[in-house]
Amino acid sequence: MLTLDLTNAPRCHDLAPGVRVQLRPLTTALMVATRSDPAVEAVPEDASDEERAVAFAKALARRAVLAWEGIGDADGNPIDPSPEAIDALLDVWPIFEAFQLTYVSKGLLLEQEKNASALSPNGPSAGASGTAKSARTPARTARRG
Repeated sequence: MLTLDLTNAPRCHDLAPGVRVQLRPLTTALMVATRSDPAVEAVPEDASDEERAVAFAKALARRAVLAWEGIGDADGNPIDPSPEAIDALLDVWPIFEAFQLTYVSKGLLLEQEKNASALSPNGPSAGASGTAKSARTPARTARRG
């Protein structure tokens, strides 16, 4: 069953020990706006999937991050989210991965679910057994006697 969250309230996500971000809900409007972000549209045609993923994640994070905890400057002073700071945060590999897993993938999971179906346990292939003989089985020959 698809459960709708009608509150549309921001949620906090822990991206690493001591690093927590408050993010807007991942809505259709947010995804559409991100797809048309100038930084996403500027990705060259011959860019790799990885380059596209990074550009999209950064553009999405710049729209989604409302606040954070546990993030500071080089001197250890807490800083507020800014486009530059958000991009720098996502340049940290474990943070990028956590953002993708805890935020982006949950939004894309529904898309995957509607495009895939599991094997039917009672369909035409259930209980099917192989009919081909193994090529390794030696042929029986008649004994001469």
